[in-house]
Amino acid sequence: MLKKYFGTDGIRGRVNEGNINGEMFFKFGLAAGTYFKNLKKTKQTAVIAKDTRLSGYTLEPALVSGLTSAGMHVYTLGPLPSNGLAMLTKRMKANMGIMITASHNPYYDNGLKLFGPDGLKLSDKIEKKIEKLIDTKIKNNLSKPDKLGRVKRLEDANDRYIEILKSNFPSTFSLKGIRIAIDCANGAGYKSGPKLLSSLGAKVYDIGTAPDGLNINLNCGSTFPKKIQTLVKKYKVDLGISLDGDADRIILCDEKGNIIDGDQIIAMLASRWKRKKILKGGVIGTLMSNYGLQNYFAEQNVKFIRSNVGDRYVKEKMQKNNFNLGGEQSGHIILGNFATTGDGLLVALEVLFSMRKGRKASDLFNIFKPMPQILENVIVKDKNLINKLKCKQAIRKANKLMGKKGRLLVRKSGTEPKIRIMGESFNKKLIKQCIDIIKRSIKF
Repeated sequence: MLKKYFGTDGIRGRVNEGNINGEMFFKFGLAAGTYFKNLKKTKQTAVIAKDTRLSGYTLEPALVSGLTSAGMHVYTLGPLPSNGLAMLTKRMKANMGIMITASHNPYYDNGLKLFGPDGLKLSDKIEKKIEKLIDTKIKNNLSKPDKLGRVKRLEDANDRYIEILKSNFPSTFSLKGIRIAIDCANGAGYKSGPKLLSSLGAKVYDIGTAPDGLNINLNCGSTFPKKIQTLVKKYKVDLGISLDGDADRIILCDEKGNIIDGDQIIAMLASRWKRKKILKGGVIGTLMSNYGLQNYFAEQNVKFIRSNVGDRYVKEKMQKNNFNLGGEQSGHIILGNFATTGDGLLVALEVLFSMRKGRKASDLFNIFKPMPQILENVIVKDKNLINKLKCKQAIRKANKLMGKKGRLLVRKSGTEPKIRIMGESFNKKLIKQCIDIIKRSIKF
């Protein structure tokens, strides 16, 4: 059965349209609170963080009202990276964590990411149970007046998160003498990013640290890496770090100005962990992972398995196969020894730890040759166009044309009104030809 509200990464959409409004967030809170409260039949605790979108001021109070109406106690943390929320949910022994964010999307979108008491994103099975409660009559889930939850604000959430991150490394780990540029996308990592790096002794040049509610991800962050390239060249730094709106993604830039995507970061980490005998099992990628990465791991005798797109599905495969490394080309990377979900700052620290003996970023990365890959996003009113006969016929035609010279992937975005078409081949002209065949069937 298809899910009604949840997509590949929580609930997401345009603010005050569809399901992203105060009324629905009250219902989401009430339903999620009821589900987790009923697990133990006692008052339980929820932890809420958010990114910097203006709409957070509208949606957070509605969500809190729904949770407390279900009898849940609530701690609000303010702007904090998604994995910071996951870590504190687990550390505080809360029953659930909710991140109010639309990740890399523009400011006018918002949504929710839900985490369980173990810091893991909820499974499809649990999301479907919560969806049933969302559609239940409100009065059925309301608590009695003396059973309502209480609300408390924690002002030191970012400091707690930073200390957890640092505790994963030796107390002697220092970034003194290292010059770092960081683009925080005017998002959830705007406080913790520069503060973490400075606390370890680095000289930090930061941008994207002046959120105004409307500029999150705007011509900055991991989806706009030109910004960090410019900063790296301007200040002649050792490493550039670019986060997204909720700081669970990372794209890097070496000291020469070369952009390093998630696939290259995963390749470096896997190689290093294998040498250090830290790598467990192998690596989980996704359907979007570059074919060059797959070939590289085959050459290195590292087991590589693809999951569906979305770091939640990466984590599920990691658990199923008992692997401790996985991630996406977009920069969602899960370090299973330390975290339950993607964390840009944690990955940055692991990379910087690899550089601590004077190694340059340009020497660490670009260790495999990527197959040319083109991704086009087609904005649509109805993503189910992908299932229409005309589109299916076009996909078959394109795949036949591509043959064994590469691969094609056509999928619905789980977070935006788009159909994503990806092609890989050393023949770029062939990729464009195949993508155009599919695009015409969608747009006309």
